[in-house]
Amino acid sequence: MNPRLDLLQPYPFARLRELLAGLEAPAGVKPVPLYIGEPRHPAPELVREALAANFGGLSSYPATQGSADLRGAIARWLERRYDLPAIDVEREVLPVNGSREALFSFAQAIIDPRKPAPLIASPNPFYQIYEGAALLAGARPVFLAQTPANGFSLDLASLSDEQWARVELFYVCSPANPTGRVLTLDEWRALFELADRHDFVIASDECYSEIYFDEARPPLGALEAAHKLGRPGWKNLVVFSSLSKRSNVPGMRSGFVAGDAELLSRFLLYRTYHGCAMSPMIQAASIAAWRDEVHVRENRKLYRDKFAAVLPILEPWLGIAMPDAGFYFWAATPVDDLAFTRELLAATGVTVLPGQFLSREVGGSNPGQGFVRIALVAELAECVDAARRIAGFVEHRYGARA
Repeated sequence: MNPRLDLLQPYPFARLRELLAGLEAPAGVKPVPLYIGEPRHPAPELVREALAANFGGLSSYPATQGSADLRGAIARWLERRYDLPAIDVEREVLPVNGSREALFSFAQAIIDPRKPAPLIASPNPFYQIYEGAALLAGARPVFLAQTPANGFSLDLASLSDEQWARVELFYVCSPANPTGRVLTLDEWRALFELADRHDFVIASDECYSEIYFDEARPPLGALEAAHKLGRPGWKNLVVFSSLSKRSNVPGMRSGFVAGDAELLSRFLLYRTYHGCAMSPMIQAASIAAWRDEVHVRENRKLYRDKFAAVLPILEPWLGIAMPDAGFYFWAATPVDDLAFTRELLAATGVTVLPGQFLSREVGGSNPGQGFVRIALVAELAECVDAARRIAGFVEHRYGARA
C-alpha cells in the first residue's frame, strides 16, 4: 500500500461522529444538523427536465474534455459573470465531476517529483481536500492562518522566502470556507506578485462564488482580478467552480476548471488516464444550469432571508458577523469548541462543526479553536428554530455572549 495514505487525517465529519458518540438530542426534540455544507434547497426544474430528456446519453462513452456545447456554456457564463474577454473553449475551460474531485487531482498533475521538498500552501482553516491532495502528491502542506487578528485574510508574510521558493501550488478559497471572506483586488495583486517571483501555480476554489447578499456586488473572482490587473493569458492561474452550491445539485457532481491553457492541457492529459469523464446526461443538465440565472437569483434570496432572520438571534450571544459570501457563520464560542458542540447537541439537538476540525495547529496555535461552523442550509423555519435553541442554550448555560 502507498505509505502516504498513513499521513491522511480523519475527515472532519468522521471526527465529529466520534466526538458525539453516545450523545442524542433531548427526548421529543427534532435534531437539526447544521454541521455539513450540503445545499438542501430543491434542485431547479430546468435541470430535472434536462436530465429526464437525455437518458439516451447513458448509451455512449463521454469525452474527457466534455462537449463543445458544455465548454461553451461555461465559457459564456464566465465572460458574463466576471466581465472577461473571450474564453477559448478548446483550451481554457475543462468540465470536471465536481470541484472536489478536480481540486484533489490537480495537485497530482502539478507537483514535480524531481524537486526536493515541494510545498503546497493553503489557508488555515481550510477545506481538507487541499491537505490530502498535497500529501498524496508527495508535497508537504504549509498553512497561512486566518484569524480575527488579521481580519481572516491570507497572512502571506507568515512564510519565509525559503518556503515561498519551494511552494509549487497555492490553494486559495474565495469566498472562504468557513469564514466567508472574499479576497480584495489588492490581495490578489500581492499573491500574483509572489507567484511571478517564485513561479508557483494558484488554484482558486470559488465554489461559493454565487452565494452572496447584494445583487449589485458579486464577489471578485481570480480571473476577474487578473484581468483588472492587466494580466492576459491567466499565467499560472486556474479557477475551480461548481453547480453544487450555485444550483443546488450536489448530487450531479458537475463543475469546471478554467484558466491557464498550458496547465489545462497537461491536466487534460492526466484526466484522460484518470477516467473521470462527465456523463452526457449530466453535461446536458449542466448546460441548462449554466445558461440560466433566474434560479440562481432565487437561491440567493433564500439564503439572504435566512441570514437576515438568524443574525439578530445569534449575534447577542455568539461572536458572529455577516460573511462576505457563502452560507456559513463562523461563530466564536464561549468555551472550547469541542465542549460547546457536545453540550449544544445534548441540550438542544442542534449539531454544528467544531472549528478545530477544519484547521491545523501551527506554531502552537490552532486558528479554528474556539469557533464553530454553522451551515444555514436547512429551510428558513428550521434555521430560525435552531438559532433560537442555540441562543437560549448560550444564555442559560453561560449567561453571556462569546
